[in-house]
Amino acid sequence: MAMWFETKVKYDKMQENGAVKKVNEPYLVDALTFTEAEARIIEEMTPFISGEFSISAVKKTRISEIFFDDSADKYYMVKVNFITLDEKSGTEKRTASFILVQASDFEGALRRFMEGMKGTMADFDIASIAETPLMDVYPLRLDHPEGPKPDSNE
Repeated sequence: MAMWFETKVKYDKMQENGAVKKVNEPYLVDALTFTEAEARIIEEMTPFISGEFSISAVKKTRISEIFFDDSADKYYMVKVNFITLDEKSGTEKRTASFILVQASDFEGALRRFMEGMKGTMADFDIASIAETPLMDVYPLRLDHPEGPKPDSNE
């Protein structure tokens, strides 16, 4: 299971009008520890940023799953309540879960979420869908030195 860390990268960004502006942008990284998350975001960002940059924050998120759509450029956080029945008391219990959905717009996020939930046996309801400020998401790559190694039975 992936563990997602939100990292914030502070650097000077060239604006479309040519002006340079200091920005502090959030990125999501799949990592096992805070240290690995910081190292991974530095590795991912180095080719794209000229000049100095710093990691201003690293925090663990409560994201349980991500539904990707490579044709989209925005990320939406869906808070979903899974509904279970407490057999002892006979009452409904709602357990909140957070799922990140990559989509172009709100309707696309809802559609992509529902596609991702097809085949789910659990009852659920959507509590909220909100656009996030995330710039990009970096899942763990198999070819990454820190990542899982393929089995080699030679």
